[in-house]
Amino acid sequence: MNRKQEGLKRGVGVLGLSANIINIIVGSGIFVLPAVVASYMGASSIIAYLFCGLLMAMIMLCFAEVGSKVTNTGGPYTYIETAFGDYAGFIAGIFAIGSNLFADAAVSNALVNIIGSAYPIFAEGWPRFLFLFILFYGMVFINVIGLKQGIGLVKFNTMIKLIPLLLLIIIGFKDVSFSNLYIENMPSMKTLGETSLILFFAFQGCETGIIVGGEVINPKQTIPRGILISLSVVVILYVLIQTVSQGVLGADLPNFKAAPLAETAKVVMGSFGYTLLIIGAVVSMFGYMSGTILNSPRIVYALSRDNVIPLKALSKIHKSFATPYIAIIAYATIGFILAISGSFEQLAVIASSSMLLLYLGVALTVIKLRKSQKDLDDGFKIPGGFLVPVLAIGIIIYFLSNLGKNEIIVTALFIVLLSIVFLLIKSQQKRKA
Repeated sequence: MNRKQEGLKRGVGVLGLSANIINIIVGSGIFVLPAVVASYMGASSIIAYLFCGLLMAMIMLCFAEVGSKVTNTGGPYTYIETAFGDYAGFIAGIFAIGSNLFADAAVSNALVNIIGSAYPIFAEGWPRFLFLFILFYGMVFINVIGLKQGIGLVKFNTMIKLIPLLLLIIIGFKDVSFSNLYIENMPSMKTLGETSLILFFAFQGCETGIIVGGEVINPKQTIPRGILISLSVVVILYVLIQTVSQGVLGADLPNFKAAPLAETAKVVMGSFGYTLLIIGAVVSMFGYMSGTILNSPRIVYALSRDNVIPLKALSKIHKSFATPYIAIIAYATIGFILAISGSFEQLAVIASSSMLLLYLGVALTVIKLRKSQKDLDDGFKIPGGFLVPVLAIGIIIYFLSNLGKNEIIVTALFIVLLSIVFLLIKSQQKRKA
């Protein structure tokens, strides 16, 4: 389904989309992840990566099918709104925006904290405020002046963040002790499930990377190709990183939860390697920020475009740059306020569960759109009938079942609050009509 083109330019190809997705998925988490996973599963950690990659592939195939059919800007919001209407779209859109905003605030704080540890002047006060201001509004400037510049920055960041990781893999293999990779006992399903629940969040990001669907060249082919290429690259990269880290540090790996890759690099390349991986972590966080501020404001734009939120200014396109400039500025401003307030930690659970609910909505969208087939263009179709979306739904429900009682209550209350807001908006629109 393709609404009348909104004035946005289609300039993102397979390479740009794949880089965009990889840039967001391979965030700061991979720089600490190997130690956490090893603490659960030891030498059998690689199995968890393969298992979680397979589970995530089921969900991403759903994104590939829906993304090739619903080709407008907005990502999961647009998909769910197309299938289930304004109410579901409103809930999905707010959840997507909120989850990304809190993640942006967290990553930006982690970034300034790392820099502050090296240069204490940035640790607090006005220098910290100024750093965050320049970070957010520098990203705004780049993304307002054009999609080409925004995607160009994403491609650059993706390449730069991957270089230290690839160097660690290539150089590190010479120091791998295969005795450290020997699996004495296979993990239980319970242990595998608990570990995969953590890893699941490390694979998130594809849904943000495809928000630029309205600006993708030949989306019917580009979107599924971009998703499958990026997910394959991420799984292979994660497995190789875990193999080298585990092979070099062995049983000591769980002891370096703060910076396991930097510690591995210190063994492999000395102090230079340690510094390189610390810089890599900084670049990775910066890359994540550049990716989300490129993509996430498109959800704000799409909600305004479809009149789901009654602020038409947010759907304005810049006459010269052809970008949703007001949405970009508004999104970054809220993210900046959250970052300087530091009050977002208690909402991290809502952000995580909301992403799972978004995935559930997209999997259900595949089934709904296949049954209706109404006004849909031909596009990519997952082989095997309804098997993959049904498996994806089962996987998501399994992960949601692991949420605590308080987390479920808070999420339910948040949905109730959003429902009330939606009804008030609709009531106001009817009165104006």
